[in-house]
Amino acid sequence: MAKNNFFAYLNRMKYIERWSLMHSTVKENVMEHSEQVAQIAHALATINNVVYGGSVNADRCVTLAVFHEASEVITGDLPTPIKYYNNEIKVAYKGLEGVANEKLLTMLPEEMRERYRAAISPDAASEEYRIVKAADRLAAYIKCVEEMKSGNKEFAKALKTIEADIKAIGMPEAEYFVKNFLPGFRLTLDELD
Repeated sequence: MAKNNFFAYLNRMKYIERWSLMHSTVKENVMEHSEQVAQIAHALATINNVVYGGSVNADRCVTLAVFHEASEVITGDLPTPIKYYNNEIKVAYKGLEGVANEKLLTMLPEEMRERYRAAISPDAASEEYRIVKAADRLAAYIKCVEEMKSGNKEFAKALKTIEADIKAIGMPEAEYFVKNFLPGFRLTLDELD
């Protein structure tokens, strides 16, 4: 019998800790992160469609977001400063992610592989992929805001760097999200009501 361990491997996303080089007041794992990115990606797609008259497939954005870190069940989470230290490391890590994704796909029945390939290794030029990348940065920004709100100054530089990244993306959807939804993340539970 074939070993169809794809979903068992994905279940291990909950064991992969993010922000491993930084002290965090609240630990975050890849599974939790992917859920948040999916929510934000759906919001960005909805903003694109409703506010700016676009035609982005919001469901596709959610699917891509759910699987956007799948390779990390094999590679682990390489911290961003290392992953993007220079172009040589960036290219090598992208290659490693590709190998990991292909390994994961072999853990599916052959008749399902192409459907999941489109989710795990999407077209990087697609609008949906671009939205997921922006959602990923917004989720990282929210993590920084939460840590700073808890008095953890460890995230001060990351907050500024990611804020600049989000502005540089130049996406009206992201700017709309920052203006209309991000302020709530700075509030306490009592203030949210």
